[in-house]
Amino acid sequence: MTRPRLIALGVAGVFALAMPVLLLTTGGMPPAAEAAPPLRPVIPPPVPPIAAIYERGLFAPAEAGADTPADAPALVGIAGRLNRDAVALVRLADGSSRSIGVGESVDGWRLESLAIDAAFFTRGRERVRVAMAGEEPPADTTPDQ
Repeated sequence: MTRPRLIALGVAGVFALAMPVLLLTTGGMPPAAEAAPPLRPVIPPPVPPIAAIYERGLFAPAEAGADTPADAPALVGIAGRLNRDAVALVRLADGSSRSIGVGESVDGWRLESLAIDAAFFTRGRERVRVAMAGEEPPADTTPDQ
């Protein structure tokens, strides 16, 4: 080894030994941590009475949300297999119907995803859930005796 390399190696060794000692002696004590504010207890939401669960229909159509804009497409039905080839049948503002797939747009609304009974549309930053329109129950056709 040459003399300049030995000097550089010696300086690096002295630096490697002196730096930890220097940092440990000049560091001092860390500031005391402030006391954390007391934690608030988690209060679960009230549980509805069990009878209310049995009163609703099992396959009742979902109610349209009050926050659904008036110009959002009306969901008439869903055809196909969800997460594969499902399409939504929507009623447009002019009254006509059309089928659209996930990612397609209609009347400015883009179909983001489909659920069993609803479709999720976006327009800009607005996101809405459009429930499937409920059908009228069949009229009672039993003859009176």
